Amino acid sequence: MSDDVPDQLDAQLLLRAYAQGAFPMTEPDTGEIYWYHPDPRAILPLDQMHISRSLRRRLRQQPFEIRQDTSFRQVMIECAKPRKHEAESWIDDRFIDAYTDLHEMGFAHCVEAWEDGELVGGVYGVSINGLFAGESMFSRRTDASKVCLVHLVEHLNQRGYELLDVQFQNDHIAQFGVIEIPREQYIQRLNAAIQAPITWQDICSEDDADD
Repeated sequence: MSDDVPDQLDAQLLLRAYAQGAFPMTEPDTGEIYWYHPDPRAILPLDQMHISRSLRRRLRQQPFEIRQDTSFRQVMIECAKPRKHEAESWIDDRFIDAYTDLHEMGFAHCVEAWEDGELVGGVYGVSINGLFAGESMFSRRTDASKVCLVHLVEHLNQRGYELLDVQFQNDHIAQFGVIEIPREQYIQRLNAAIQAPITWQDICSEDDADD
């Protein structure tokens, strides 16, 4: 993205950015929006996700009710709350509003973990055909965000997605098998993914909906 991108966000701008491999983050101290296009880029190969033995045991226990897209804005609000080691978050109201608009347009989705009627974990991201760009996740119970991520990957594989972008490598997501690839290779994969005729869920015709 060029340096003259406005310091505001809207759904159309976000779609253009993700289609080019760029994404925004706020500098918490100044509130300024910066656009990133990392080299190398971190991705999670959808057919190579690593799940630890302890997490597999946790998944077998089915500790949470898993939902999709029932509380997208609330997932973002929870993700926006600073972590223990952070004074402020890079997700502000501009992000929550713009990505919620994307969600309402069908280009952003979330997986949620619920316990006793309370939202306790979630992950959200941007979906453009065969691309899913993971943005952030949160956890209010042990392993809640990890369980959501596993369910996200399962869903993406079921739907035939081709690319799960996680932007930057870090110790938390490295455990799942995240790898880094050169920007040029990422763009090649991105271009192929956004051309793939894939949707988050089946689109029913009016006749089907009436049956």
